[in-house]
Amino acid sequence: MKVAFVGLGTMGAPMALNLIQAGHEVTVHNRTRDRELPLMEAGAHRADSPQAAAQAAAVVITCVSDTPDVEAVILGDRGIIHGAQPGTIVVDMSTISPTVTRAIAAALAAKQIDMVDAPVSGGSEGAQKGTLSIMVGGAAAVVERVQPVLAAMGKTITHVGPIGAGQTTKAINQIIVAGTYWAIAEGLALGMKADLDMERVVQAVSGGAAGSWGLDNRSGNMIDNNYPLGFRVRLHRKDLNIALEAARELGVTLPMAAYVEQIETGLIGRGFGDEDVSAIARSIREQSGIDD
Repeated sequence: MKVAFVGLGTMGAPMALNLIQAGHEVTVHNRTRDRELPLMEAGAHRADSPQAAAQAAAVVITCVSDTPDVEAVILGDRGIIHGAQPGTIVVDMSTISPTVTRAIAAALAAKQIDMVDAPVSGGSEGAQKGTLSIMVGGAAAVVERVQPVLAAMGKTITHVGPIGAGQTTKAINQIIVAGTYWAIAEGLALGMKADLDMERVVQAVSGGAAGSWGLDNRSGNMIDNNYPLGFRVRLHRKDLNIALEAARELGVTLPMAAYVEQIETGLIGRGFGDEDVSAIARSIREQSGIDD
């Protein structure tokens, strides 16, 4: 299938590579053009704008940082909407506002262009291995048409509802990630202050009800106080803001998410915004005097 991929960051580049390796004919575009070169060497074509990338594609994927970025690459002056043909499917795999997602889908529908929102979870490891969890919103018939493309990037692909439902589900995911990481950081801080063998502690609790992906994959970061990517603190804070905005619209109270968002805001202000989100453990370590 002819696929265009716009946005080649930490997640997008390996996702596009998996599409090439699955046999799709891929055209790529990235605002920082040098990031296209490794994909070109792997067999991708390059395009000088989102509009140009979309012109011959059956499916156009976007994977960029924030809501305004998605609006720009889809609806902007040289956006996808100006290049895509009627019947093209735009798949937004960014994490953005559900409300804006629905507005973009309406603008595309006026041009007979379909859209699904398909944000992902699984971190950079999942993007590289093609094992992402993909949360898909959109019309069932359109979702069915893009299944072969999604299957090249993800292991768990779930159609969760109409357009925008994928983004709301991702907001739920990021709330749970925040709570899980915060709870892990608190538990590990107690163990470190008690001078326990933390490798044995993690082994013990991971086999029971406290076991989780976060404990398996990020507890080492928290113990070592070293936070390589991963998923950036500043992007997770952006995602929590989306979740909090959705909660306000629906009248839902999210005290834990609001607290972790404040912790992440502080980390960003101190220069830690590009560390992995497990760096929220820094706050508890400091409050507990672990690094004194």
